[in-house]
Amino acid sequence: MAVLALSPLNCACTLLSAREQKPIPSSMRTFKKPTPLTSPPSLSPTSSPLKKVLVPIAFGSEEMEAVILADVLRRAGADVRLASVEEGLEVEGSSGTRIEADAHISDCADEVFDLVALPGGMPGSARLRDSEILRNITTKHAEEKRFYGAISAAPAVALKPWGLLKKKQITCHPAFIDKLPSFRVVKSNIQVSGELTTSRGPGTTFEFALSFVEQLFCDLVAEDIGENMLMTVAANHRIEEFNQVDWSFDRTPHVLVPVANGCEETEVIILVDILRRAKVDVVIASVEKSKKIVASQQTKVIADKLIEEASDSTFDLVVLPGGTKGAERLQKSKVLKRLLGEQKASGRMYGGIFSSAAILRKQGLITDKVLASDEAGVVIDGKVITSMGLGNMIDFSLAIVNKLFGHGRVRSVAEGIVFKYGNK
Repeated sequence: MAVLALSPLNCACTLLSAREQKPIPSSMRTFKKPTPLTSPPSLSPTSSPLKKVLVPIAFGSEEMEAVILADVLRRAGADVRLASVEEGLEVEGSSGTRIEADAHISDCADEVFDLVALPGGMPGSARLRDSEILRNITTKHAEEKRFYGAISAAPAVALKPWGLLKKKQITCHPAFIDKLPSFRVVKSNIQVSGELTTSRGPGTTFEFALSFVEQLFCDLVAEDIGENMLMTVAANHRIEEFNQVDWSFDRTPHVLVPVANGCEETEVIILVDILRRAKVDVVIASVEKSKKIVASQQTKVIADKLIEEASDSTFDLVVLPGGTKGAERLQKSKVLKRLLGEQKASGRMYGGIFSSAAILRKQGLITDKVLASDEAGVVIDGKVITSMGLGNMIDFSLAIVNKLFGHGRVRSVAEGIVFKYGNK
């Protein structure tokens, strides 16, 4: 099945110039039950060339921002290069998740890209700023009037010192607003100013990425991807709870996130990132023979442990990410199946996202009642939690934080990532 009902390669809409582009208002997006998403269709000899996108990453970059950008743009059919500015390809993000880049920034020095998009995070933004190769690539790119952008801390920390914000209206993370000229600052989630697009933080990255899809391809492609990724109307964000029980602890909660080849990288990264921000001890465990897994949109994630090592510990909560192929591989793990059985027998919490939730149901670990659906993107039934996935992963992750710590912690984490939490 193709990625899109309307492929960007044969989209009938007219490509708009950078100055004509505007992000898709949430009110224009309608709910559509997600369909399986696979790789983009192959190019025929007469097709337009693939759009090339550079997403540089560094130690301390916001992994949510980098991975969501790569994920969304790859679904649109773009050739996305995650490039490390560090000595090696393995990069640890601001919340401790390790990602293996596709290339080193030096390998990209002579390439021409259609878009250069900088994730934020500290010290990631500063390390991007200090890369002379990246500075040269981005400066030349901007001078030639090609699309570029930055999110969170990166507009103030990287683009400003490079002189790439002149005569532009810009936004960034609230913590860095005072580092920008006040007469140029716009307090909005997305700001498109000519070839430059800026955004506020991890919680606005989906909008940021969809804005680039619209600019590189067209608005219909962006709308289609937004619908398939559940970037939708209010019903998708509803959180329902039945048989309410207490999840709180008088110690640091321990959470296991098993991963496999084909899992949804965006679901893994958002879940782990938000839980770690809330001071949860999270272990990513691979059910493969290697700690490195290749996720559904080709992002390479490095797990903390193999599942066999993790199985020696007791976890308060086990959450399975979705992704059709990934869920199937998780299901085949005998160690994980045993862990889930023990989790239920011991009265501890567990849950699944989209494809994995369906598998938990098949194994008799959850009922239809607890499956998230069109009516509620997140459902909690006692000690079990499920999500429709992707577009409501932030809601899902914050719902877990709320159950573990309460509203105060949720509010703090949500503000930090620039996300309005709660039933919409």
